[in-house]
Amino acid sequence: MNPKQLDYFRNKLITWKQALQKESEEKAREVLQSHTDADLTDMATREYDTDLTLQTCNRNDALTVEIDKALQRIDDGLYGYCEETGEKIGTARLEANPVTLYCIEEQERREKQQKLYSDEEED
Repeated sequence: MNPKQLDYFRNKLITWKQALQKESEEKAREVLQSHTDADLTDMATREYDTDLTLQTCNRNDALTVEIDKALQRIDDGLYGYCEETGEKIGTARLEANPVTLYCIEEQERREKQQKLYSDEEED
């Protein structure tokens, strides 16, 4: 991957990370605000909203960790290469999922293997 492409993906990852952090902060503020309102008539809805917010924040935290790992791979010169095979990961695949670790062939192999294991467990 050339330096221009690496800069593009670095900026894409940083922008994504910032958006996730902002979303989590906003959701947390909403939850705090909803708990300070004087109206206590709809606790069930509030609890449901809180659960959804926590799920969103947890998902965002996990994605942030993956983004940090991808940024580290850029710094290490490993970004854009399959972690398992060392083959190049296609630019279109990275565009669709910039934190992916595997080329499409390896990902498909892993999914087939996972399906085989889950099918065996059902028997």
